Amino acid sequence: MDSVTQAALGATVAGLVAGKRCSPKVLLAGAALGTLPDLDVLIDYGDPVANTVNHRGFSHSLFVLPWVGALIAWCWWRWQRQWPLWQLMVLVIAVLVTHPLLDAMTVYGTKLFWPLDVPSVAVASLFIIDPLYTLPLLVALISALVWRHLGARMCGVGLMVSSLYLASSVYQLHQIENRVAEQTQGTLLEGQPLIIMPTPFNTLLWRVVVSGEDQYWEGLASRLDANPSIDWVTQPLGEWPLANSDTLSALRTFSRNFIRFENRNGQQVVTDLRFGVAAYQPFQFLLAEQKMNGEWAPVAPQQLEPGPLPETALPALWQRLLGDQSIDAKLCRQSCQAHDTSVDTLSSTAVPTSGTSKQ
Repeated sequence: MDSVTQAALGATVAGLVAGKRCSPKVLLAGAALGTLPDLDVLIDYGDPVANTVNHRGFSHSLFVLPWVGALIAWCWWRWQRQWPLWQLMVLVIAVLVTHPLLDAMTVYGTKLFWPLDVPSVAVASLFIIDPLYTLPLLVALISALVWRHLGARMCGVGLMVSSLYLASSVYQLHQIENRVAEQTQGTLLEGQPLIIMPTPFNTLLWRVVVSGEDQYWEGLASRLDANPSIDWVTQPLGEWPLANSDTLSALRTFSRNFIRFENRNGQQVVTDLRFGVAAYQPFQFLLAEQKMNGEWAPVAPQQLEPGPLPETALPALWQRLLGDQSIDAKLCRQSCQAHDTSVDTLSSTAVPTSGTSKQ
């Protein structure tokens, strides 16, 4: 999640655990501790791909943070023995551990069990910035500063409301999963790897990506849709022209193999399909270039600009959230699809069954 949310979460957790000792200083300390795990972004692992795939690693591990929290609490207690040691330890450890647990609710993935060789945890029920999750925490903190004698209670109420919203996001995800399963049953998409994630700033409109052998399907599904059918936009996955490299293997693992390869005028670009909306895709990496003789050669990884976001994208996203199903996964209305030759659009009822040829 974003730094503001993590700071607000850390402050409210600290305020709740502090109880009668809740004060502005405690809230400030909680906010600082709440952002501590994200300091791993200051570590340079050598290139943009390595920096991306190693973020939320050891500094977010449930095997590491409790020990770090205990050490911080002990040092704090040795410096100022105004609190019981056990309460300081509970406060610091709770603030640190809730950070990666919240991060694990996003699609990015969090290595909760580092250094074990297990996949990152990515529930994918929350967008990385969700004002409706953050707002109750901020209101609780403001209330705690205004009515200081009720500080811990205000923090508890804020955490309860935000946690209910978090639980509702998991429910919304489950409902969309059921809808996608119904719409893909008996079609070419059935049984294919898929991923579902919320669109920016909400848990009502969801983006669905289904990966095939040489193409992928992308659709949008809103909880406010009147028609359960999903219109799919089909695009090629492309091919990697070289032997598999350690960098590409790491990117495949990080993205759960939801990646697309593009030859952009002699530059091989790899895109993580789990992020972005429409043409705005923030995780694009240049990994190879074509020489004059036509052969491909790897280059030092470069992260590219995410791409333009048309002025019409946000209004279209809002209208699609409200249930306007004439808008496709590229945030394009049916009237403009005829002018877009880069994609094929098909409805869920038109997706061929597994026994037919691909569209």
